[in-house]
Amino acid sequence: MNTQDQTINLPGLNLPHFQPELKRTDDKLWIFDSLRKKHLILTPEEWVRQHWINFLINHHDYPRGLFSLEKGLKYNQLTKRTDLIVFTREAKPYLLIECKAPSVKIDERTLNQAMVYNQNLECQYLVLTNGLVHIFLEYSENHKRFVQKKDLPSSPK
Repeated sequence: MNTQDQTINLPGLNLPHFQPELKRTDDKLWIFDSLRKKHLILTPEEWVRQHWINFLINHHDYPRGLFSLEKGLKYNQLTKRTDLIVFTREAKPYLLIECKAPSVKIDERTLNQAMVYNQNLECQYLVLTNGLVHIFLEYSENHKRFVQKKDLPSSPK
């Protein structure tokens, strides 16, 4: 950020460091979203989401063209928005990432929210994250449920 006299303290995350493009306008801090190619108001959740985008693209070779951000879907006649979805090249939902602010605990409520979204999407993989804690889940056909994994799934190339 081009500010000589302003310091910005953003929380460190349990993800590789990167330098997003930040700017301050009208007393608000904005972050550049490289996928949508526009600046967004920097919320704690957006801070986590942008780190995940960087992590997947630059550290795990996920193709940027397979991402969808804040995709709308219907659930019980309510419109919901997912945080981040990665699709396969065949346009099938592959990975759903539910991002929370670093101050928000990853718990059963977070899991339930992701599961509600995934009823429509049917992603094979889920990630629940607040930028500090990451829970990786994979749908097991044998168990007919999601099971926790140690690592992120490989890129859907």
